[in-house]
Amino acid sequence: MLIAAAALWVSNLLVFACWYWRLDAGGPHQRDLRRSHTDGAFLFPQMLLDPELRVEMGETSGAPDSSDYLFLAFNTSTAFSPTDVPVLSRWAKVLMMVQSMISLATIALLAARAVNIL
Repeated sequence: MLIAAAALWVSNLLVFACWYWRLDAGGPHQRDLRRSHTDGAFLFPQMLLDPELRVEMGETSGAPDSSDYLFLAFNTSTAFSPTDVPVLSRWAKVLMMVQSMISLATIALLAARAVNIL
């Protein structure tokens, strides 16, 4: 049962990370064509950095990559919140609520089963 719950949680995490990555600001190809990430559902911290400061820090672009969306999905599944990434669009807020509900239901069912076994 623990293995099935872990597999469900990891699947939830990966599916939503891919959705966020593909849907935000037209997808990765559209984001690469822009000089800045101005039309998106999420506001990542690196997007607020001054371009000169970004170059000084060794960052090539302020655009988020797939690891940023994986981090967002991980935080949504574990803390039920986006932590350092403000959510700007309604569709993204709804999608994050769905992800949080799936994670919460998984935890609740696992806890209920553990109590039932005792």
